[in-house]
Amino acid sequence: MAVGARVMEQALLSARSLVQSSPMRRFILVLCLASWTGWLRSEELNFDFSKNPTGGMPTNWQSQLFGGGQPGVWKVAYDEAPSEFPALTEKALAVSKRAVVAQVSTDSTDERYPLLVYSPEAYGDFTLTTRFKTVSGAAEQMAGLAFRLQDSNNFYVVRASSLGGTLKFYKVVNGERGEPVGVNTPVTSGQWHELSVECKGNYIRCSLDGKVSLPELTDYSFTSGKIGFWTKSDSVTYFTDTKLRFTPREPLATSIVRDTMSKYPRIIELTLFAKQTNGFIRALASNKPERIGGGGGVPERSVIEKNTIFTGMDSRTVTVTLPLHDRNGETVASVRLVMKSFKGQTEQNAIARAMPIVKQMEFRVRNRQDLGD
Repeated sequence: MAVGARVMEQALLSARSLVQSSPMRRFILVLCLASWTGWLRSEELNFDFSKNPTGGMPTNWQSQLFGGGQPGVWKVAYDEAPSEFPALTEKALAVSKRAVVAQVSTDSTDERYPLLVYSPEAYGDFTLTTRFKTVSGAAEQMAGLAFRLQDSNNFYVVRASSLGGTLKFYKVVNGERGEPVGVNTPVTSGQWHELSVECKGNYIRCSLDGKVSLPELTDYSFTSGKIGFWTKSDSVTYFTDTKLRFTPREPLATSIVRDTMSKYPRIIELTLFAKQTNGFIRALASNKPERIGGGGGVPERSVIEKNTIFTGMDSRTVTVTLPLHDRNGETVASVRLVMKSFKGQTEQNAIARAMPIVKQMEFRVRNRQDLGD
């Protein structure tokens, strides 16, 4: 049996003795189970640059450039860095030679931003941590993490500046930089620092050395993307001890349905339909697993193609099928909501009940491709 399975089995066995206990103990149990479940779903990558030849590019990473000037020159090197773990004895070395990935080009073009992007996968919810050292630079001495990167002209970045003494976040959309959000803080050149970013849904948290944090950010521009290192101008910067803890990706449609049901548990059925390239109307996600992959009917097709709304009622339930729009206002899917009806229920107030639910879902959808297939 896998370790994770044993942990969950032990938790469930413990639950039996707590079911009849006090409300507070049951509440604590729920929190623990939620924590264990989240842990079991997460995965971790530790990027070991020592597996690559010195002087070469690390495997699965690609050099990209935002702005002008020459592309960055990235290579694996060795440098003294503090150990990640506390020394076992007083005589143990506090530092050791560690494999680092270094940006060593000194092109001082002002609006020049070399990127080194991890190419195999894109990530949605994750915590990315690295240690960095700004080594030199006459114009700039910066280190950053680019994340939810679509390409070199669309991404988020959090960066620390030794010359400026700042920690800042901003986004790049279609090659245009947004307004930065940041704080003033010392970032000593020639010393190792830890930079961390956590993304969960539309929430972003950034911190430096585990002490200095930016205000919690909310942004809807990018729901997932690749990760990478970032520098500016003539910054010579080293990165090492890079770790990525992430939730395995799932289609956005699945995530939206799950999160909506969590927020509105009284919904009886929530199914999201989209039109396939062959014209078939297919259920992409639903709280009723048997619905997934099945076809939609006339209401679902009409909602998508004509931007209409359908309703239906019986003695116990009311069904509302509404359009789901992307950021441009285009109809990209239909949402079928089945809710309990009540005395005096009408089509109008059924639509009024359903509309805010769908509006919240729309916040997370940039385009049809986001929803998955």
